Amino acid sequence: MTKIVAAADVRKIFRQPKRKPGLGGALTGLFSREFTEVRAVDGISFAIKAGEAVGYLGPNGAGKSTMIKMMTGILVPSSGDLTVLGRVPHSHRMINAAEIGVVFGQRSQLWWDLPVRDSFELNRHIYDISAQRFAENLARLTAMLDMVGYIDRPVRQLSLGQRMRAEIAMALLHDPKILFLDEPTIGLDVVAKDVVRKFLAEINRQRGTTIILTTHDLVDIEEICPRLIMVDDGKLLFDGELRHLRATLGNRRRLTLEFATDPGPIALKTAELVADEGAAKHFLLEKEHTSILDVLTELGSGHNLTDIKLEEPNIEEVIRTFYQNKPSLAGARA
Repeated sequence: MTKIVAAADVRKIFRQPKRKPGLGGALTGLFSREFTEVRAVDGISFAIKAGEAVGYLGPNGAGKSTMIKMMTGILVPSSGDLTVLGRVPHSHRMINAAEIGVVFGQRSQLWWDLPVRDSFELNRHIYDISAQRFAENLARLTAMLDMVGYIDRPVRQLSLGQRMRAEIAMALLHDPKILFLDEPTIGLDVVAKDVVRKFLAEINRQRGTTIILTTHDLVDIEEICPRLIMVDDGKLLFDGELRHLRATLGNRRRLTLEFATDPGPIALKTAELVADEGAAKHFLLEKEHTSILDVLTELGSGHNLTDIKLEEPNIEEVIRTFYQNKPSLAGARA
């Protein structure tokens, strides 16, 4: 597959004026100003191939939205090389706009007082979509996102989940090659999130639409994006598949042993005790190849064991562990 996005040592530095306290500081600032530099994106490099679904993850202030804005041409990099669809985004905004779709979770592209259908129709003229192509795409997206019941209602009457589905449909009406999504499920209820996630995974799989997604909801990443790019303080920490990230952290698993009565303190070489609730003992299996049989063999008989539960770490635990250990894992690649 060809590279559809390529970033090489990209940086974005913002200059912010220093504010001195008091009236004297305010007067001084009128005649001379000092600035501090904020490195929102600091030397990031990656390449994304056509048809990939990539989650771009990091805490607040990590530079996620800044990178999305540079890839869409809204912001200009301070240095480095960045191309999207083979073009420099800020130099070819009009051309690239015809081949990308953008959804910002907290900003609407829909006309507030118009029915959803009218906003779609306006978009048809903006992107010069043929009548036949528009009709086909509208029918497909309306059905896939279950918008039949509210497509003729004004946007202001929609719930947040309904509006977000309409935003995504609008961004896809012109068949973009890349769909950029910035927090697309923010504020949505569980049902609306499920609809959006399944739809995005389907268009990526069936139609080959490249998806680049920033989110704080880690389930979005797990259900939509096989590949994960993690950043912090503007720097790249990890670029690879989620399964490789799990492997990097040792595939730690949680094991719960439940007994009919409290057997007292239990110390095992094959598992680390992390919580003791009397009749329920919670262990951590650090080694990938340690099996339940190994633990039970060491435990031995005579403890009146009633239940066993083995859990893989969820994505939130994996990401949290990664950031806690980032000094030693920084620069990890899959």
